[in-house]
Amino acid sequence: MATTLANRAAQNQSIGLWRLSFNFFRDLSTATSTQNPAAAAAAASKKPKRKKKKNLFEVAQFLPNWGLGYHMAKTHWTEVSYQITKINLYKDGRHGKAWGLVHKDGVPAADAPKKISGVHKRCWRYIPHLSKSGDTAPTLMKPTENAPKPDAQLA
Repeated sequence: MATTLANRAAQNQSIGLWRLSFNFFRDLSTATSTQNPAAAAAAASKKPKRKKKKNLFEVAQFLPNWGLGYHMAKTHWTEVSYQITKINLYKDGRHGKAWGLVHKDGVPAADAPKKISGVHKRCWRYIPHLSKSGDTAPTLMKPTENAPKPDAQLA
């Protein structure tokens, strides 16, 4: 009888260890699965969403007259831009060909427009400070400043 009790105690210990290890792994797996969505949501809220960059035509479509006369450059270019002179669009409106004047440091570097290469690559941006001169709002002056003085007052 003593031996049967000892055997049962040994079996209970081995089963108890097995249950303990099984419960440990089960608790560990459920604990990580419940923390994952919360951790993923917290990480996603901290990380800003990545904007999809645009090709030249996707940038130009929001400008008046499809960007004719406006300056655009690739994002990695410094001090170089193109003033768009002609755009030839395909039917979908996101592809085509474009021509423009090269500008370096805001000064035209060439006399004649040339075909712009890489217009379909997703790295184009609009440069607002080099835009058309006609787009700037006219400054308003007081009528007394603009009015010509009579000849009697000049003498």
